[in-house]
Amino acid sequence: MTTIPVAPARFRDAGDQLHELVARELGCDDFGPADYRSGLDMLLHSMDYDPSFTARGREIAWAQVLGVLRSRAAAYRSMREHPHYADTPIVSPVVITGIPRTGTTALHKLMALDPRFQGLQTWLLEAPRPRPPRTTWENYPEFQRTAARLARRHADAPVKHTAHAMAAEEVDECCLLLWQSFVSNLWTAGWSAASYDAWWQTQTEAPAYAHYKRCVQLIGCGEPDRRWLLKNPGHIDNLDLLLAIFPDARIIQMHRDPAKAIPSLVSLLMAGHDAMETGRREQRGQIMIRRETAKWACALVRADQVRSRHPDQVLNVIQRDLHRDPLRVIERIYAFIGMDLPGPVAAAMRVHAQGGQDGAAHGEHRYAIADYGIGAEAVRAAFGDYAERFALMEGAR
Repeated sequence: MTTIPVAPARFRDAGDQLHELVARELGCDDFGPADYRSGLDMLLHSMDYDPSFTARGREIAWAQVLGVLRSRAAAYRSMREHPHYADTPIVSPVVITGIPRTGTTALHKLMALDPRFQGLQTWLLEAPRPRPPRTTWENYPEFQRTAARLARRHADAPVKHTAHAMAAEEVDECCLLLWQSFVSNLWTAGWSAASYDAWWQTQTEAPAYAHYKRCVQLIGCGEPDRRWLLKNPGHIDNLDLLLAIFPDARIIQMHRDPAKAIPSLVSLLMAGHDAMETGRREQRGQIMIRRETAKWACALVRADQVRSRHPDQVLNVIQRDLHRDPLRVIERIYAFIGMDLPGPVAAAMRVHAQGGQDGAAHGEHRYAIADYGIGAEAVRAAFGDYAERFALMEGAR
């Protein structure tokens, strides 16, 4: 079993220690552009101030920050070793987004069955490098480390595995590259981080998107002609930055009643908090649902502004339609992205869909909006006419 490193007495004093640990492990001290340092420093201060960590929670949080800094350093080490990566074109990538819990993962894993696409496998997100042949992955220590971490995650928070299953060899979210710049909403998800969250909302994620593009080029440099399939709910808050680095992207925006999506998200986040923090659970949940409601309602407003300037690059997909008739939705998507749908690929997708949407094999994710002291109408109201505009309401649990 992988040992979780001992956390320092004060996180805010441990920035140099973090860098020394990573440099010693990787044998290099290049962490790329220094724009990540202010975010890392703010995060470490927040970790002392905001959460009520359990003893194990402190160790898990320290291991996570250490691991993300290691991933960043590993990426820049690999970029030096493969300088040609910067010449790799990213042509018309297909990008799935939408507020969290709207079916983005289900669609992503369905489309990833098409071998013509390349994606970001979880282990490569944690150790960016040119993607090696599939038959060799299990031999890499980095692959083994990711698999061990995910096993611990499942043991610590089985509800998170039910709601959002992950595997080292499967495609995962772009946010696991974006948060390597330490300016990311993902750092507000694992434990209470109100002071970091307040700081993050005043920042630009432009440097994070520059880092993200470099990593995508690096990982795919061995297959420059293979089309990218990418997915991240957080892109909905940064469509302008996404289109700045991928100007010909084809974006699929997923939609679901926010009175269902937001409590589902909060349930997922709270499951992780239970492994990290002690006390104040009811209050944390009630604060979190109001925070996430405001955050994603604002994100959709910003997304609509960007969409109005790029009307032909975004396709709307309703989660309900994906569940009811996935192949019909896939046909719409493939027409939008300008690809044919070969019979064997369609057949594989049909078998996958008949086996249940993403996560079904891991149990049912149960949640109720009433658990968080707010009603469905209050959540919907924050989103203006969004639910009516896309006919999303079917009654919220």
